[in-house]
Amino acid sequence: TPFYVMEYVKGRIFTNPGLGELDPKERSSIYHAVAETLASIHRTDVDAIGLSNYGRRENYCKRQVERWAKQYFASTGDGKPARDPDMLHLIEWLRNNIPAEDYHNGMRTALVHGDFRIDNLVFHPSKAQVIAVLDWELSTLGNQMSDVAYFCTAYFINSDEFPILSYCGFEGGIVPAGVPSQVDYLADYCAAAGQSWPADSWKFHMALSLFRGASIAAGVYLRWLQGNASGGKGSEFFGKFSQYLTAKALEVVSCPLVLPDQPPQLNSGVQFMQHLTHSQEIPKQSVGLTRFAASPRVKELQNKLVNFMERHIYPNEKNFVAHAQAENHWSILQLQEKLKAMAKDEGLWNLWIPADSADLALEVIANDKEGGRNNALLGAGLSNLEYAHLCEIMGRSPWAPQIFNCGAPDTGNMEVLLRYGSSEQKKTWLIPLLKGEIRSAFAMTEPQTASSDATNISCSIIRQGDGYVINGQKWWTSGAMDPRCKVLIVMGKTHLSAAPHKQQSMILVDITSPGIKIIRPLTVFGFDHAPHGHAEIVFDNVHVPAKNLLLGEKRGFEIAQGRLGPGRLHHCMRLVGAAERAIEMMRKRALERIIFKRPLSQHGAFASILAECRIEIEKARLLVLHSANQLDLHGSKVSRGTIAMAKVAAPQAALKVIDAAIQVHGGGGVSSDFVLAHLWVTARTLRIVDGPDEVHLQTIAKLELAKANL
Repeated sequence: TPFYVMEYVKGRIFTNPGLGELDPKERSSIYHAVAETLASIHRTDVDAIGLSNYGRRENYCKRQVERWAKQYFASTGDGKPARDPDMLHLIEWLRNNIPAEDYHNGMRTALVHGDFRIDNLVFHPSKAQVIAVLDWELSTLGNQMSDVAYFCTAYFINSDEFPILSYCGFEGGIVPAGVPSQVDYLADYCAAAGQSWPADSWKFHMALSLFRGASIAAGVYLRWLQGNASGGKGSEFFGKFSQYLTAKALEVVSCPLVLPDQPPQLNSGVQFMQHLTHSQEIPKQSVGLTRFAASPRVKELQNKLVNFMERHIYPNEKNFVAHAQAENHWSILQLQEKLKAMAKDEGLWNLWIPADSADLALEVIANDKEGGRNNALLGAGLSNLEYAHLCEIMGRSPWAPQIFNCGAPDTGNMEVLLRYGSSEQKKTWLIPLLKGEIRSAFAMTEPQTASSDATNISCSIIRQGDGYVINGQKWWTSGAMDPRCKVLIVMGKTHLSAAPHKQQSMILVDITSPGIKIIRPLTVFGFDHAPHGHAEIVFDNVHVPAKNLLLGEKRGFEIAQGRLGPGRLHHCMRLVGAAERAIEMMRKRALERIIFKRPLSQHGAFASILAECRIEIEKARLLVLHSANQLDLHGSKVSRGTIAMAKVAAPQAALKVIDAAIQVHGGGGVSSDFVLAHLWVTARTLRIVDGPDEVHLQTIAKLELAKANL
C-alpha cells in the first residue's frame, strides 16, 4: 500500500476553536489566516497540477448526502442503536434540497480538503500564519462551500454540553472576543477566494456538515458498543452527540434566514476589491493593480523607507561618489556604517528575507544576543510581492541597497546559507552577514568560458583527505574587493564524469585562505564601484575543510538555480525604481530648462518621449510584480518563465527611460554630477548579469513551445 511521509514542520496546533490561550487580537489574526489558507486551497488550478481526475466534478453534494446516509444506516437499526426519527427527517430534507449548482459541472467545484478544522492546521511558532495543513485523506474534487461550512460547525456547538469534545465548539456556545462571527468569517473567506456570497445554498451546506458529523458520531458510538472504538471510554458520549448534531442541523433547516442577502460591508464591487487589497494573499481572479497593491503594513514600511531615503541617502550621494574617487577608495566609508546602524534601528534591515527563509535561521540565532524572534536580523517576514514595493524604492539609488543590508551579492549568498547551509556554516558566516558585520562574494563566472552555461565551469574542487583543493580562475566576483568581504561561495566541478548538471558543487572559502590571489579590480564602463568592486581571482591549490561544502557534492547547479530566482527578481525590482527616479529627474529638468525661448517640456518631441517612458515603466512594474507573485505561489522552478520575462524586460525598459533622461540633461547626464550615469551603467550591466538576455529569451521560447507539445 503506498504511503507518504510528510515534511516535518515546527509550529503550533490549536485544539480548541475558541483559542483560549490567545488574546482577542491574536484570535482575529488566526481566523483571518485560516480563511486565507482555505481560499488558497480552493484557488488551486487542479488541471495545472495534474489533479484533473482527482474526483468527479458533478453531483458532489448529492453523493455526500448518500454516502453519510449509508454510513448512518450501517451504524443503526437491525440490532444496533435505534435510528433517530429526526435523523431520517434530516436525510429526507437534504435529498430534497440539493443546490442547483451541484448539477452543473464545474460550478463551485475545486480541490476540497474534506476535514478542514482548526486542529488540522499547523501555525507558525510566533506568527498568525498557517505553515501546514494536515489529514488530507478525505480530499477530493467537490463543492468549496462544503469545506467552509464544515469549519463553521463550531459556531453551532456548545462545548460545555460535551466537555470531552471541546474541540468541536465554543464554551457556552458563545463566540469568544476576537473570533469573528460566522458571517464575518464567511465574508473573509469569500473575499480571499473570489467567491460569490452563498446566501442561497448556505442552509444546505451547514445542515450537510452537521449531518455528516452526526453520522460519524453514530459510527463511533457503535464501535464503542462493540468494544473497538479508538477513543476509549470517551466514545460513549458519541451516541448523544449524534442526536445533538442532528437537532442542530434541524434548527438550521427550520431557520428562515441563516445568512444575510449580502456580505457585511461588501455590498458593492468597489468595496469588495478594497477588501481584497488588505488580504495577505490575493485571489487569482482579481485583476489589474489591485491584485498587487501594497498592504497597510507594506505602505507603512514604504513611508519609512521613502523618508529615510530623502533624509539620508539622496543628500549623501555626492559623498559616496567622492569616496569612490578618493585615493583611499578601497577603504570602508564610515558614513555607510553609520547609516546602516540607523536603518537597523528604524526597522528597515534585511527586508528581503522571506518569512519561510527566516524560519530556517531561528534555531541558529536563538542564543545570539541580537537574534530574538522579533529582531530586525530576520527582516519583516515579507513575501516577495510585498518586498517588491520596497526594493523598488531602494533601487532609486545605487548606494541604497547596501545600507539596508539588501544588496547583491550578499542577499543571494545569505539565501544560500539560509536554505542550504549547515548549522555550523550558518553560525560562522550567516549571522555576521545578517548583522552586516561582514560582506561576501559569489565566485562563478570564469574568463575562459561562457559562464552563462554553468556546465562550462572549469574550476576544480577535488577531494583530498579531510578537505578539498580548489584550482581555477574567476572574474566578476562582485564584492571581493571590499575589505569587509570575508567569505566566497565558489562554484566548481567535483565530478567530471557525472551528468552535465551533476558535475558542479559549491563550497564556502575564507577569502584569507592561502592560495587565493586577487589579480585586479575590474571596471564597468570605467567605474570600479569601490569599495565594493569586482575582482578577478586565481585559486592556486586552495585547501578548504570538507565541512565547508554546501549541501553535498553534485548539488552546485541545484543551489545556483535556487539562488538565482529571487536574486534576478531583486535586480528587476530595483531597476523599476531606477527608471522611476530617472523619469522624475527628466520631468523636473524639462520644466526648468529653456531651449529656443520656451521650456523643453513644451516641445512636442519631449511629450512623446515622456509618455513612452511612462508606458515602459508601468509595463515593467506589472511584469515584475506578477513574477514576484508567481514566485510566492509556486517557487523558483515553476515561475522561471515569468522571472525570465522580467529579467529581459526590466533592464530594457530602464535603459530606455534612463537614456531619455540623460538626453534631456545633455552633458550633465553623462557626468557624475547627476546619478543618471550610475543608473545607466547598472541597467546596462544587468542585461548580462545573472544570465544574458539571450539565455532568458531561450528559456521563454522553450516554455512557450512546450505548451504546444512541440
